[in-house]
Amino acid sequence: MTLTWAQLRDLKCGELEGAADGWGKASNRADAGRDRIETQLLSGLRDTQRGEAAKAAVGRLRQMSRNLGYLYTECGLLRTTLNSLAHELRTQQRALREALEDAENLKFTVHGDGSVTYPAAGEGLIDGRPLPGGTAGTGAVAPGLHAPSGLVAPNPNVAKAQDIADRVAKAVRTAAEIDWRYARILRRLKAEEGLKVPDSTWKDAAGDAAAVREAARGYLKDAIPYDVSPAERKSWWSALTDEQREEYLAVYPDRIGNLDGIPALVRDAANRDNIQLLMGKLEGRDDAKSQTQLAALREIDRQLRAGSHPPMYLLGIGEEGNGRAIVSFGNPDTAKNVAAYVPGLNTSLDKEFATGDIKRAWDTAKGAQKYDHSSAAITWLGYDAPQSPDGMSSLSVAGTKRAEEGGVAFNGFMAGLSATNETGDPHLTAIGHSYGSRTVGAATQHGGGIPGVDDIVLVGSPGVGVDRAEDLGVGKDHVFVGAAEHDVVTKVPSGQESLVGALGTIAAGPVVGYLAGDMADQGDDDIWFGKDPASEAFGARRFPVNEGPPLVGLHGLSLDAHSQYFSPKKDSVSADSIALIAAGRSRDIQLEEPR
Repeated sequence: MTLTWAQLRDLKCGELEGAADGWGKASNRADAGRDRIETQLLSGLRDTQRGEAAKAAVGRLRQMSRNLGYLYTECGLLRTTLNSLAHELRTQQRALREALEDAENLKFTVHGDGSVTYPAAGEGLIDGRPLPGGTAGTGAVAPGLHAPSGLVAPNPNVAKAQDIADRVAKAVRTAAEIDWRYARILRRLKAEEGLKVPDSTWKDAAGDAAAVREAARGYLKDAIPYDVSPAERKSWWSALTDEQREEYLAVYPDRIGNLDGIPALVRDAANRDNIQLLMGKLEGRDDAKSQTQLAALREIDRQLRAGSHPPMYLLGIGEEGNGRAIVSFGNPDTAKNVAAYVPGLNTSLDKEFATGDIKRAWDTAKGAQKYDHSSAAITWLGYDAPQSPDGMSSLSVAGTKRAEEGGVAFNGFMAGLSATNETGDPHLTAIGHSYGSRTVGAATQHGGGIPGVDDIVLVGSPGVGVDRAEDLGVGKDHVFVGAAEHDVVTKVPSGQESLVGALGTIAAGPVVGYLAGDMADQGDDDIWFGKDPASEAFGARRFPVNEGPPLVGLHGLSLDAHSQYFSPKKDSVSADSIALIAAGRSRDIQLEEPR
């Protein structure tokens, strides 16, 4: 059926928006059901019931929650698709009506086929009589309308009539294209039959979301404020209506979930949906990177569903670069004390990160809450940490570019925490481990330092890019350093040899001589990225840590001393010191002499 201008004029876009509201209500009901399962039913079963029946009930409830999550997503996509369709059609209606109003004001007649009849006007050059009227068609502009005669008439109404005819045809043609495009999208928004939502269906949902995002770009995406401060983004989000927020969450969970300045509860809700879409997207790929990230996403999703204390919030997730993930234990918007830990070399979105680096935030949050229950701790993988291809922590591949880029991103995240925190004046701590300490150091050198940060903790650090603690912007008495005796990363010589070279020398034989010489860096407090943060010259406050396993032991080479600073089991003194600082109780930590 060919669309006519009369049909476009009379189209009731409000009915499309009414249908969108209905799908929105269905989406909200599904979300409420899912929330009740996750926050009430599942937690109650896990806490009070044991046995096979309880396990079966938990499994069924999780499946129901997953199904309701799918309903929430698809119904939300339908709502936004219909609203976006109405938005685009209304734009063409407006263009059509403006053309029709111009025709009426000029006493022109617009015919059903889009042609425009104009009256006599002007004066003939010979007899002075009004020039005859006529009809302007649209030619090749739109099929089915009158073709032009090819003659140029001197009647001044000709050009005006032709302009109106062209505008009518363009509005009708564009509306027909919009209708066709959205019909294709709506046809694909359907679920498989059955009571389960398998991974293949989530894969389809990821495709559905991509299609709706593309269609709704002008309606929603272009309005997301990317080039403003996190505080301004918070204001933007606060000013939206509930319906607008719901649409953004349904169609752009990836954008909203990773946007600094958006409240933590909103980011968590968006990312819990986005992780499902990401898993569906990666499900059909067989390349190594996709499979590695998929394993990490599944583990993070498992932890989210299992529940934890402190509660787990997913503040960021993505597949770009080496992968992105930001996980908080405790709500950073309601906690008085918030610590953000930046991991280092070889960190990426993989199973090791999901089980190891995330646990460091959990351990820190639990430890901090012993001293102040209003505490939260975050693992922030918001940048591409350098990757060492040989698996050995070679600092020769770790220049400063990744740290500089990561520092800018980290500052944006911390500015977002400052903007959304509801306590008024939160105590913020930045924690950098390994190359992550270099990233934290870079962050302090951009835009007046790390926004809102009161204390900085550096552990396993190969240097931070500055030579004095006071250069980090928080005062030297608020910079804390942990460096294990057997952690060779804290002793890598300045610009002389990479760690791989050092380890190669050790493996070759003269272990004692090497450790007593260059590796110990005796008489020199410069290491890979500047002054040794544990040195007296740097001027930070050094807290005691376990010396860690030796580099060379009965089972060969070991870098374990570099990775146990956060572990209450392997290094309780270090973990407790980090927790005290994170809880705003740095005055209570023990100190030891610098190197």
